[in-house]
Amino acid sequence: MASLSAAAAAQNFQMPALSPTMTEGNIASWKVKEGELFSAGDVLLEIETDKAQMDVEAQDDGVLAKIIVGDGSKTIQVGQRIAVLAEPGDDLSTLEIPEEATSAPKAAAPKQAEPAAPAPSAPQSGKSAASPPGKAQKQTYPLYPSVLFTLQANGLSKEDADKIPATGPSGRLLKGDVLAYVGRLSDSSYASTLSKQLKEKGHLDLSNIKVAAAKKPEPKPAAPAKEEPVPEPETEIAVSINLEAVLKCQQRLKETLGTTLPLSEFLERAGEIANEELPRSKNAQPTADELFNAVLGLDKIPSTSRGTFIPQTRAIPAVSGAFKSAKKSDIIDILAGKPSKRTAPKIVSAGAAAPVNVFSLSVPKEEARRANVFLARFKTILETEPGQLIL
Repeated sequence: MASLSAAAAAQNFQMPALSPTMTEGNIASWKVKEGELFSAGDVLLEIETDKAQMDVEAQDDGVLAKIIVGDGSKTIQVGQRIAVLAEPGDDLSTLEIPEEATSAPKAAAPKQAEPAAPAPSAPQSGKSAASPPGKAQKQTYPLYPSVLFTLQANGLSKEDADKIPATGPSGRLLKGDVLAYVGRLSDSSYASTLSKQLKEKGHLDLSNIKVAAAKKPEPKPAAPAKEEPVPEPETEIAVSINLEAVLKCQQRLKETLGTTLPLSEFLERAGEIANEELPRSKNAQPTADELFNAVLGLDKIPSTSRGTFIPQTRAIPAVSGAFKSAKKSDIIDILAGKPSKRTAPKIVSAGAAAPVNVFSLSVPKEEARRANVFLARFKTILETEPGQLIL
């Protein structure tokens, strides 16, 4: 903290020297009111000189017990008492105000002038009874803010710091070293005690540290077995289709162009057309492109999609009453022209009775609507519009 004088219950706060040549200054304003607590680093007041306007910060926690020199005061000499400080928790109503020193220490004179007489509070020899056991040396590290402020408050310059015995780590100067040097410490054992503590605690004692035993990794609980999803039961949808129109179209094509188009080709082309623009599946998720276009308003998510249905077929004999169904024949084999061991659908010539075949699909329940639309289209194309399949 700034320069303090020992007192029974409070300390005098003197006008600090904010530069080596400063002898007096003006108090622009106090930033802390009487009775208010402050912490180290808080701005206590603002001081004006003929060269600059500067803030004075607190070096320790405390209470502003009394303001002696108020705002706007001019030409206050360095070392003159301007306030009284107390410790946090002190009862200000019963606080004993210390007396002001009879004379203020003089600031360091310019280099051209004769050396000024040392301040009354500083020892004439540069040493005091409480001088630390360290040795004076050039301070190569930046001075601590508390050290710099204490030097200025006691009329010492940065150059004087090289003359003060230092007890800090690596020979650094501490605030207590400066106070001991100017004789402001009543405890003569302070310096030696502090030096001993710094020496003892200047290194880490690892002799009592034991390496902890490595912990064995705890076995992770086995993950519960995932239940296999139960497949949903499929629904079979069937429709009977009369292929008479297809056979007639096939016959006309042969008579007109001399070309025979296999029945499997008619069925494949009818399936491709029937799969176009079917109602969109309930489980179908829109693609990234469809979502992006919908957000931009370029297009709506379509309500239709292309199907992939391939019906199976089984022939029904042209008999009245109940009929016996033959074994199912996969239409993939029919379209590929592969021989099948299954019973082939019985398809009669155009001059015979109308050939009727049953086409069916086995689909999940949620696909039943799409499958019905597909089979209805498939039936319509083969029974009424087979001519479009040869274009």
